[in-house]
Amino acid sequence: MWKVPLGWLQLKKEKLRFLVALLGVAFAVVLILMQLGFREAMFGSAVRYHQLLDYDVVLLSPETAFIVQPRSFSQRRLYQALGAPGVASVSPVYLGLGIWKNPLSHEARTIFVLGFDPRSTPLDLPAVDRQRDLWKLQDVVLFDEASRPEYGPISERVRAGERVEVELNNRRVRVGGLFAFGTSFGIDGSVLTSDTNFLRIFPNRERGLIELGLVRVQPGVDPERVRSVLRETLPKDVLVLTKAEYVAKEVRYWDQNTPIGYVFSLGVGVGLVVGGIIVYQILFADVNDHLAEYATLKAMGYSNAFLSGVVIQQAVILAVLGYLPGLGIALALYRFSAAQTRLPLEMTWERGVFVLGLTIVMCSVSALIALRKVRSADPAEVF
Repeated sequence: MWKVPLGWLQLKKEKLRFLVALLGVAFAVVLILMQLGFREAMFGSAVRYHQLLDYDVVLLSPETAFIVQPRSFSQRRLYQALGAPGVASVSPVYLGLGIWKNPLSHEARTIFVLGFDPRSTPLDLPAVDRQRDLWKLQDVVLFDEASRPEYGPISERVRAGERVEVELNNRRVRVGGLFAFGTSFGIDGSVLTSDTNFLRIFPNRERGLIELGLVRVQPGVDPERVRSVLRETLPKDVLVLTKAEYVAKEVRYWDQNTPIGYVFSLGVGVGLVVGGIIVYQILFADVNDHLAEYATLKAMGYSNAFLSGVVIQQAVILAVLGYLPGLGIALALYRFSAAQTRLPLEMTWERGVFVLGLTIVMCSVSALIALRKVRSADPAEVF
C-alpha cells in the first residue's frame, strides 16, 4: 500500500507557510532563468554575423575588440592569403557605424553598415543572394527588417511598394529591399550594400583598407591547417582565425571585457541566495515547530539519517513544485522580452533541466543547514 510521504504531510499542514515557500522558490527560478536567458541571448546575438558570413578562415586586425568597433588592415593581406595552398577564394568586407535619419521623425540613430563585393556571396541568407542585382546599384541598400522600430516604418513602406529614401551619413540612399537578421547588444539595426556604395557612404575610408577578410578553403581541406599556414606566412599585422575561433573571441569579449557578463552571473547568484534563504527560513521554522515530534521519533529509535531524509524530502517537494510556476512565468517573460528587444531569447531544454537541478540543489543545501536543529535534538532535553 502506498504511503503518503511524511515530508509532504508536514508541508501541507501549514498552507500559508507552504505557499510562501513556493513563491520564494518560483521567484528564484524566474530570476535565474531570465538572467541565463539574457546572457545566452547576448552571446547568441553578438555572433550572428560571425556565424552567417560565408567563410572558413577570417583575417582581421589584432586591434579589433569586437565586430561593432573594428580596426582596418590592408587588403593586400587578403590577396596574399589567396596564394596559400588550400585556399579557394577570398572576399573583402567593409564594416562601419553610420548615422541613419528616420525618414518620418528625422531622428538620428547609429546603424551598422556592411559593404561586400556584389560578385561574392557574403551572407548565408537567401534573401540577400536573391536581391544581388538590387544592392549593387548605386546608392541602394538592403535594410534589416528585424531592426529596432526607431529607424522608422521602413519594412512596411518597402513591402507596400513605396520608394523609400533615407539619409545615411548625410548621403541620400534608397532602400531597395529587405533581409531578416536581428539585433544584438551592440547592433540595433543593419544595412547591407556593395563595397562601392559603402565607400560613397563613408567617403573618408580608403578602398584598400578593410575590416574583415573572408577566406574559403577548397573542398576536403582542413580549415585549421590553412589557418596555421596563413599564420606562418602573413605578417603579424593581421589576426588569422577559424570560424569557431572568431565566434569564441566575440563571446569572450562580451563575457570577460564588459560588465554585462558579470551582471548576468551576479543575477544568477542573487537568485540562488534569495531562494535559498527563503527555503531555509521555511524549513527551519517547520523543524522548530515539530521539534518535539522529531525528538519522539529519535526516542523510538529512528536515526538522524531518517529524520534528515524527511527534511530533504520537503526540500525536493518545494523545489519541484516551486519550479513549475517559475518556469511558466519565465516562458511568458521570454516571449514578451523577445518581442520587445528583438533578441534571440528562447528557452532550451538544457537550460530548463539545468535550472531544475540547480533549484533542487539550492533547496537541499538550505535543508541541510536547517537540519542542524534536528541532529542536535536530545529527547531528554526536549521533554
